[in-house]
This record gives sequence, C-alpha cells and structure tokens, in this order.
Amino acid sequence: MEAAFGQKMSEFIEFVIAYDPQPPYGKAAVDKADQADVERCRALLSCVIELYRRPPPRTCFVALGANTCNPEPTLAQIVGFYVCSGHQILDLAGPIGAFDLAGHSAGQTLYQMQVLSRGGGLVSGSAGVSIETLAIDAVAPDTLIVVGGDILPMSAPAEVDAVRRAATRTSRLASVCTGTFLLAETGLLDSKRVTTHWEFAGEFQRRYPRVTVDADCIFVADGHLWTSAGITAGIDLALALIEADHGVELARAVARQLVVYHRRSGGQSQFAAVSNMEPESDRIRIALTYARDHLTEDLTIASLADVAKLSGRQFTRAFKRETGATPAKAVERLRVEAAHVRLREGSEPIELIARMVGFVDAERMRRAFINVHGQPPQAIRRLHRSNARSPGSPTRVIP
Repeated sequence: MEAAFGQKMSEFIEFVIAYDPQPPYGKAAVDKADQADVERCRALLSCVIELYRRPPPRTCFVALGANTCNPEPTLAQIVGFYVCSGHQILDLAGPIGAFDLAGHSAGQTLYQMQVLSRGGGLVSGSAGVSIETLAIDAVAPDTLIVVGGDILPMSAPAEVDAVRRAATRTSRLASVCTGTFLLAETGLLDSKRVTTHWEFAGEFQRRYPRVTVDADCIFVADGHLWTSAGITAGIDLALALIEADHGVELARAVARQLVVYHRRSGGQSQFAAVSNMEPESDRIRIALTYARDHLTEDLTIASLADVAKLSGRQFTRAFKRETGATPAKAVERLRVEAAHVRLREGSEPIELIARMVGFVDAERMRRAFINVHGQPPQAIRRLHRSNARSPGSPTRVIP
C-alpha cells in the first residue's frame, strides 16, 4: 500500500509542478489549467486520498469457527464493478455479496467494493433500479469487473475508451455475463479464451473472431483475465477469485454462507440446454433437430454435414459460429439432457439409459455427465430421489 500511495502522490506532485516549476508550487496552476487538466488533477488527488484512507488490516484470520494468527497482515483489495446503463442487477449484486461475505468469514476487511461508471453518479439498471457510482477515472482498483447487461449501451465508444484506460491501472480484469462484449470492444480479449452467457455466445463469436469463446464453461481464467457465463455464474467467478486470493477454505466458507455449491468448477457446463439453441440458418437448425431425433445413431460430422447439405469444413465452421459449440460437444450435451430426463423420471439401470441415448457404454456417459454437470449420473439420481422424499428441502440441484 505504501508503494502505491507514494506512486500516486508523486504523480500528483509532478502534475502540479509541471504548471509552475518555481516555489510556491502550483501557484499559477489554476490560471493555466483547462477543464481536462482540472479533472485529471482531481482524479489523481482522489487516488491519493483513497489509498491514504485504506484501513489498516487486522492480523488475525478467522475461518470455519477457528482463530489462527496470520504471520503477514492481508491488505484489503479494491474491487471495482463497472456498470453501464441497463446493467443486470444480479450480475452486480451476486459477486458483491460473495466478496463482502469473504470479509465476514475471515474476520477482517479483505475487499473494498466500488461501483464505477464512466462519469459517476446514478446509473439505471435492470428492473428500474438505479445505483450511485464513482467516476472510473478517479480510482485504480486492484480488480476491475465489467458487469453485464444491455449490450448496446456498453458498446458506446465512450464506455469502451473508459474501460480501456482503466485496464492499464488494474492488475486483474474480469467480466460477468455480457460484460465480455465491452471487454472485447477494447481489443483486450484478442487471442484470449473467454466465456459469456450461452444465449449470446454465437453472436459474440461472429462479432469478435479474434477471440476464442468457450460457451460450455461457467467461467474461464486466461492469465490475469477472468470471464464468466450469465447471471448466477458471477457468484462462481467471485468464489474462484476469492479462492485464488485467499485459499480454498475461505471460498468454501463463503459458499456455505451463500447457500451455493462450492464450487461449480470453471469447466462445468452452463445451465443452458443445447436443445434450446436457435441457430440463425435453416441448415444448422435442421442438423440440430436431426441430431436430437437420432441420438442412438453414429452422429459424425460427416453425417450431420450431409443433412445440412454442407461440406464437413463448412458445417463445422457454421455450427460453431451460430451456436458457440462444436458439433461433437452439442451431440454430447443432447445425449446428456436425454439421459438426465430418464434419471429424474425413471428407474432404468444406468447401463440401459446410456445405450438408449446413444452412448457407447455407461463409462462414456459418466465422463460426459462430469463434463456437463460436474458429477456422475448416479449422484444426480440420488439428489433427485432425495428431493422427491423431501419436497420442502432447500437443496439446490444443478439441472
């Protein structure tokens, strides 16, 4: 913290001296400064004040009901949440709640949250809720998270420029849901691997071909860049960041406070069903419908391409572009969905279900379930049976 404080104080002093190099420093600064310079001066001073006001950390770490002394005090990190008009309130509230509970579980201030916008002031979000914000140019968060919402407002050049500038002042960059679109507009995602809300994955890939979008992930970490899928996946992202910062035990404690699983791994699939995908072109739509209706057949790329009246290469590119998933991944998901229904509603043996939905054997289906749901089919069946016995149970079952 001392180093950061010294750096910002030096920048502020150098800025003032630049206007009037002779003592008393800054005497002529007001007369010479234009409005842009005044704003920069105010921003630098705000950073200095913010760093100066950070509360000294406590030296004890409290987790799982036990107090253990921390040999090195933990400095509170500033987490900034950037919002635009039309932001999704749950994309903001979920991660904020997770970071806030981290401090309560640890017994010390681990994170300081700031809600930011381009110009500061009230910013309207979903459901008619407005939130007070700070101007992003006046702060330098350790982690900057772009909150999802309406894509059109966040694509405005002024919003893109504000986030691009702020990215140079933060050590970790993240987005929730469609916030990935704003980060992509800055060019910072080029050659990176990301995820976003499944419904917009196809559109994202078409808009930003230099970015690799993995629509089958809850969240993706690529270096200092973190992106998450839609809505509640922001909580998973926050838990993963807490774990990266402070360890798995604290992340688990926060998950228990939030009454969510600790934690859906980044590679676990989003809740979205492939059967709900709506490709733009009739060719891909016909191929997807054919796959759904012929799960027990050998659904190779060649066979699906033939149905779509395309070459194998054309079909693979078009399918990925319009759905955000590869044909093989989509077929696997369709089979998992079909098996999931039978697990929930029937009592057939696992081996029989595997054959009925097109898997080669039960082991292949088990691996597919772990890829998609994070747990094997037997565990999912037990959860559904347990819930059926206890209809009032608050257990959260991943569909």
